[in-house]
Amino acid sequence: MRGSVLSALCLTALLCLTACGAGEGEPSPTPAPVQTSPPPMATVTPTPTPYNGPVNPLSGMPAETAARRPVAVMLNNLEQALPQLGQSQADIIYEVVAEGGITRMLGVFQSVEDVGMIGSVRSARPYYIELALGHDALFIHAGGSEQAYSDLRSWNVDHFDAVRGPYLGKNPESNMMWRDADRRKENGYEHSVVATGASILANLPESLRLEHEEGYDAGLTFTDDGTPAGGSQASVVTVPFSNYKTGIFVYDEDQKAYLVEEYGSPYVDGNTGAQVAVTNVIVVQTRCRYTGDSLGHMDVDVVGEGDGWFACGGRAVPIRWSKPDRESPLIYTTKDGAPLVLGRGHTYVNVVPLDAAVTME
Repeated sequence: MRGSVLSALCLTALLCLTACGAGEGEPSPTPAPVQTSPPPMATVTPTPTPYNGPVNPLSGMPAETAARRPVAVMLNNLEQALPQLGQSQADIIYEVVAEGGITRMLGVFQSVEDVGMIGSVRSARPYYIELALGHDALFIHAGGSEQAYSDLRSWNVDHFDAVRGPYLGKNPESNMMWRDADRRKENGYEHSVVATGASILANLPESLRLEHEEGYDAGLTFTDDGTPAGGSQASVVTVPFSNYKTGIFVYDEDQKAYLVEEYGSPYVDGNTGAQVAVTNVIVVQTRCRYTGDSLGHMDVDVVGEGDGWFACGGRAVPIRWSKPDRESPLIYTTKDGAPLVLGRGHTYVNVVPLDAAVTME
């Protein structure tokens, strides 16, 4: 009996030793490290610093030349005189009927420093002079009606004339203006007067006042998005001036601007070949009538007040316009009398007869 017990104890001890020996040298498994993600970083959007520098009073864009008097240039718009040159850089383009149903433009540039060729430069009429005076502008032209010459004298206008004045040279850059040889050949003699921004600045008289007087107000208000609230659809604005000329403005969503067409084609700047694009389209409806002279000259009332339209961002609203005297700028308001707020950028002002059938679609 005692031997059996001892045998059993020995067997048990042997099994334990065998079991222990089988596990020697085998490392214990190491638990896999727990992967932890860093906490998400808070996204901080930097606050843009508001621009508080000088602003172009004609476009609402930043400009170091805000205090300067702008330059207003008479531009030929006969079909045979196209393309115009440099007009795409004008802050404001005015288009107004002239004799025989034709139109001319007045391009108003807050600065001409970076403008290349400008033209072709054409003759003045009294109402273009009144528009230029409203901007306290330096007025550049090539000739004019007899009434325009009389008004230039009596109104004491700072003007620069390539026909009866000393501002036409024989060669490029030899004076403020000259007749371009290529345009004489391709467009005709009367459509060949041109200038450049550099030639204008280089030939201004030293005694000329170049800045606005203290307290001058251009009368325009701008915002980043001038799309009028509650406006009607205005993706295409059609502005008939006469049987000869109709302007069309087609809104381009990508550019956030109206592309200008006339004579059934894009209205292009001959300097670049690019189509003229503007942020704001304004229609001024006013009385236009023949003077009764043998040349078919017109009287256009740009001093006074009346109705009109404003289009921006593909929408349009009716507006009121006023200009109390020739030295005052055109002032635009909504129908309820609030100041009209334009989009920052270039503006095209169409001055048309009261019965012009302006359409928007």
